[in-house]
Amino acid sequence: MKGSLLFHQALQDCFSVLDSPVWMDSSTTAECRSLEAAVGGAQKMASLTGSRAYERFTGSQIAKLYRTNPERYLGTERVSLISSFAASLFLGDYAEIDFSDGSGMNLLDINIREWVPTCLDACAPGLAKKLGNPVPSHTILGNISPYLVERYGFSPNCHVIAFTGDNPASLAGMRLEEGDITVSLGTSDTVFLWLKKPQPALEGHVFIHPMSWQAYMGLICSKNGSLARERVCADCADGSWEQFSKSLKETVPGNKGNIGFYYFSVEITPPAIGIHRFNAQDEKVSEFSSNVEIRSLIEGQFLSKRIHAEKLGYCLMPQSRILATGGASCNADILQVLADVFEVPVYTLETTNSACLGAAYQAKFGLLFAEGMSFPDVVSTAAPHKLSARPNPAAVQTYNAMLERFRALEEKREFFLRLLQEIWRGVEEVNEQLVHLLFLGSWTGMESVAKVRRPCQVY
Repeated sequence: MKGSLLFHQALQDCFSVLDSPVWMDSSTTAECRSLEAAVGGAQKMASLTGSRAYERFTGSQIAKLYRTNPERYLGTERVSLISSFAASLFLGDYAEIDFSDGSGMNLLDINIREWVPTCLDACAPGLAKKLGNPVPSHTILGNISPYLVERYGFSPNCHVIAFTGDNPASLAGMRLEEGDITVSLGTSDTVFLWLKKPQPALEGHVFIHPMSWQAYMGLICSKNGSLARERVCADCADGSWEQFSKSLKETVPGNKGNIGFYYFSVEITPPAIGIHRFNAQDEKVSEFSSNVEIRSLIEGQFLSKRIHAEKLGYCLMPQSRILATGGASCNADILQVLADVFEVPVYTLETTNSACLGAAYQAKFGLLFAEGMSFPDVVSTAAPHKLSARPNPAAVQTYNAMLERFRALEEKREFFLRLLQEIWRGVEEVNEQLVHLLFLGSWTGMESVAKVRRPCQVY
């Protein structure tokens, strides 16, 4: 590139697809089922790639592009993740995809750290060449591009380390240790932990660890994170986080038995949609008071996280702690509920942007790895985590008693959505408005949905 041009000027004609889908896209259900069938089922897919096929993952999105616009796909020279594309801008050449971010594609075998040929072939022809070769996250890709040296004065000896995704970078930024669990409270909420022996299942994800590429990280992602909290804050606290916190203070742990589920978009874990409120007798009710609604949202989000973390392998250890990050981690009242639900102390960092911090750690680690330094060596001088909340024994007892109730109610919601998805197997995508009929009208609503498109059978 010429140093006289800005990036957007130099690259404006380089993209074969101008608008790429974001992580909330759920339009590739048909492609997901096809991918799973190609490898022998959803569990086989999870065992190979760390996750069953997910609509937002790269593999199904590539398959959809090839199906709907094969000319665009065939005219594409390189397929990049956002992380590897960003690295390419610094490198001035195509950057390889790192193992950790590459684990979220349904294309990489997490056991041997190579692309799965069957998955590639099921997506589109010639995909391996377009993806390049995956590399460990600490890999030095090369020196910075002459363009950036000329335009911005970078040293020509500046190295470019492989870029990774926001969740692996957050894990690095939080300096996770064995027994810890990180809860990232961002636009989407994520829970991740260090795994020595992965046991991929139909729920959650297993990624290759970004800082120890022979280990793994478990991850659970929820769409309805801060987006749900912001919506309830707007509806019940006039958009005031101070009033939101006050409502948490004015209500008791356990919310007098009231439980709520708040899925404004089709959720990933668990698969569900809609707003569902239950009183202490497990009877569905149409509304809560504002204070009860706010506590119900926060308790429900954290109870669900604990349930699904335990399914992925989380268990309490004497040294267990939660490391909280993301925008909502600056709210002490939210963190208190988190500590009480998980029965462990909650720690935070001075910065709430652990992904950026982790990316910086990764760059330093990449430079020093060749000199024999480990990741703990690299971060040994970092500031200690700050204790932000201790579990309240009385609240812990309340939430432990609530877990089974919450689990049973959540699984009921999950069962109905999975059933509808099975009914809709032959349809290109699951329409969220149609899915919502299931919860609004129960079996009557589902029968109505089934009649929209034939052949279809209600089981």
